[in-house]
Amino acid sequence: MTGSRVSQQTATPHDSLPEPRSDLSATEYAELGIAAARQTTVLLTGVVEGLDDIAMRRPSLLPSWTRAHVVTHLARNADALVNLLTWARTGVEHPMYTSKADRDADIEEGAHRMTAVLKEDLTAATERFFESVTQMDDISWSKSVTLATGRQIAACMVPRLRWQETAVHMIDLDAGIGFGDLPDGHVERLLELVVGEFTKRKDVPAVRLRVDLPDGRQRDWELAAAKDSPDVGGPAPTVLAWLMGRGDGSGLAGDLPDLPAWL
Repeated sequence: MTGSRVSQQTATPHDSLPEPRSDLSATEYAELGIAAARQTTVLLTGVVEGLDDIAMRRPSLLPSWTRAHVVTHLARNADALVNLLTWARTGVEHPMYTSKADRDADIEEGAHRMTAVLKEDLTAATERFFESVTQMDDISWSKSVTLATGRQIAACMVPRLRWQETAVHMIDLDAGIGFGDLPDGHVERLLELVVGEFTKRKDVPAVRLRVDLPDGRQRDWELAAAKDSPDVGGPAPTVLAWLMGRGDGSGLAGDLPDLPAWL
């Protein structure tokens, strides 16, 4: 696997999210995200707990980041999302981060702490996030908050952000777990997010994806419409890793075009 098409600054975009479904209340939509985030958090916790001092200092899949950087980022992301939930619940503005510079500095400084402290920090931040979601009600979940990118979303989408962060960044730890190890349905949801984002971009080449899902179904997507779009096909985890710059596409069928960095 390789991280050549992804940067640690934009590893999992906060803009790559589906809109809340009209047939669900804000609370119901949030609860789906909370459940998914809890599932990936269990996996993430197991991976991080298995890292010793040497393993924690080894490179992650993200350029210039060690595993300690990734663990620190996941802790600070949990706190940033608590800020958004607090904003929605109280009506008092609580930005995700005071500034990008402060966010980057917190991650860089935090990555040099002892392994035990890194693990304790992630556990505590994760607990703060899940405690925060219990304080929300349907009105709060319906409130708008502003992401670090400047995009406004309904607060009920925040748990999906945490799910996305944990699902992708535990793969970035490069510690023996891949997209194929995610719970049933998670890979398909991530594919929907990635394809949805790529189809909005002008720098993505035309390609038709034929994806074999873990449950035996096959789904087709087009990243960009063209008369003679090349076909790329294979198992969903391999396709996802290639699209997100976490894999080189080995084992996929078809001529793989050069993809831009996953933003």
